[in-house]
Amino acid sequence: MSIVEQAVRRLEELRRSGIEPPARTGRVPVAPQSAPAHAAPAQDEAATPRQVPYVQSEPSESGKASRTVNIDLGALAAAGYLTPETPRARIADEFRVVKRPLLSRIEASAGRPGSNLLMVSSSLPGEGKTFVSVNLAISLAMELDKTVLLVDADVSRPSVLKRLGLPQAPGLLDLLTDPAVGVSDVLLRTNIPKLSLLPAGRQHGRATELLASEAMRRLLDELSNRYADRILLFDSPPLLPSTESRVLATRMGQVVLVVEAEQTSQKTLEQALATLEQCPDVSLLLNKISRSEVGSYYGYYAPDEA
Repeated sequence: MSIVEQAVRRLEELRRSGIEPPARTGRVPVAPQSAPAHAAPAQDEAATPRQVPYVQSEPSESGKASRTVNIDLGALAAAGYLTPETPRARIADEFRVVKRPLLSRIEASAGRPGSNLLMVSSSLPGEGKTFVSVNLAISLAMELDKTVLLVDADVSRPSVLKRLGLPQAPGLLDLLTDPAVGVSDVLLRTNIPKLSLLPAGRQHGRATELLASEAMRRLLDELSNRYADRILLFDSPPLLPSTESRVLATRMGQVVLVVEAEQTSQKTLEQALATLEQCPDVSLLLNKISRSEVGSYYGYYAPDEA
């Protein structure tokens, strides 16, 4: 029985019991703000609205229900993103090259606190960090022995759900501000096997302090230790205009810094790298290149080698 059929059956059961479930749908377009030159061009935002409902609830380990969402994989592929349905596309090969050293370092540091925490950021807005975060999360989820939780940690300008065509929902900041909210209440399972989402949640005026709080440390410990095969991938704010990502980076095992080809200056990049001095593993990913062989835009940076 498909997910939709199960959802319809559940709705009918509720109605027979005299309960009318509320509608939970939203119309959100997919319109990537940035992508590598080899990716499909972004669709016009006004031209691609579609309705993507929360379709099902599933019991979690705690007995609570985690919502399941359906990502429109066809629209995602048309917007230039990797999907499990296009495993041999060029973008899939490129992200295989990107993820392999990241996975190797996760395996090499297994057992060390935070070894499975991975952050994607950039120096400035518009360099393509969210595009990279979404594609990297999907690519990692295609591994046979890994599950992935993609966290929208860009709490001031969240965009992960929008890129995936999903309505905004409670998430990270709600977990940090409301003791009554549990992980199962805000976790979103997806129709991409082994990929779950944690939205940014409701905006808060003290987001930086929340990300640096003891509550955040406990949450990271809980999420990273609950499953040995889980990778937590954080789409964080750009490093230079904000301080949230700098705080978050201190808790990460690795950081991927997205650099826009022919736009990001050397001085800007040096300033961004200076904010990551406390993170021992920093990888650079050159985005929006005009031409390249697979993997030629990916490199590794060690702060003590600068």
